[in-house]
Amino acid sequence: MLPPVFGVLFDGIAYGMLLFVLSVGMSVTLGLMNFVNLAHCAFAMLGAYVTVVLMKDFDWNFFATLPMAFAAAALVSVAVERTLYRRLYRASDLDQVLLTIGLAFMSIAIAAWFFGTTQQPIAVPSYMRGSISVLGLNLGIYRMFLVAVGIAVTVLLVLALEHTRFGAQVRAAVDNQRMARGLGIDVDRTFAVTFALGSGLAGLGGALAIEIVGLDPQFALVYLVYVLIIVSVGGLGSIAGSFAAACLIGMSDIAGKYYVPQLGSFLIYLVMVAVLMWRPAGLFGKR
Repeated sequence: MLPPVFGVLFDGIAYGMLLFVLSVGMSVTLGLMNFVNLAHCAFAMLGAYVTVVLMKDFDWNFFATLPMAFAAAALVSVAVERTLYRRLYRASDLDQVLLTIGLAFMSIAIAAWFFGTTQQPIAVPSYMRGSISVLGLNLGIYRMFLVAVGIAVTVLLVLALEHTRFGAQVRAAVDNQRMARGLGIDVDRTFAVTFALGSGLAGLGGALAIEIVGLDPQFALVYLVYVLIIVSVGGLGSIAGSFAAACLIGMSDIAGKYYVPQLGSFLIYLVMVAVLMWRPAGLFGKR
């Protein structure tokens, strides 16, 4: 029989997997493409609201909405990347920050206009509710599902970005666009696909997050903080780093709120400072 602390750690890992799905897209775009996209969680919020609309207005099953949340965020991100972001690839970090944080605030205003400022709950299928007992611990079924999703996303991204021709094209396009074009790589298409992948994962994470943390227009800013912490702690462009950082931050947040409630969410900032003092480039960062 396992002690209760393992249950707290499991909840932390499940929460970390949710944060990982939300953040790994920014790790890819910021680490591989050197673009500071502070509107990343706006795409997550878009995916979440797509799920809410499909479930409430069209009676879709929760799982059927997940691919649509991914696709909606990916498609909108391609339009934004083609019309706005591509003009700033060679701009300063400040220019990128000012544009993308402005888009984040615009997304908050648009969401509040159409959906109001109240929480938007959803009802996941009955078989995803409740918990099962494992070695004396009650493990939430939905949280187990989040862990499975996080592991699956990690494996697929590692295979796609580190062991395929597409991943090599992305790295080549980032390192030297002129040389990449000379080798026949369509740099514009490669960047568009990369942004679509990162934003689509954010949309998927937003849809998955509703059951755990709820949804309101402030989502785009509240979880941007968590995403930036995970990307910083994990290291830019490192999928394994984002995975490890998400687990660490998730467990720290849940365990801190459970065992040291007087600190609240402040514990994750202490963890971030400690890690970055030890490894300034992040756990798996190279630069």
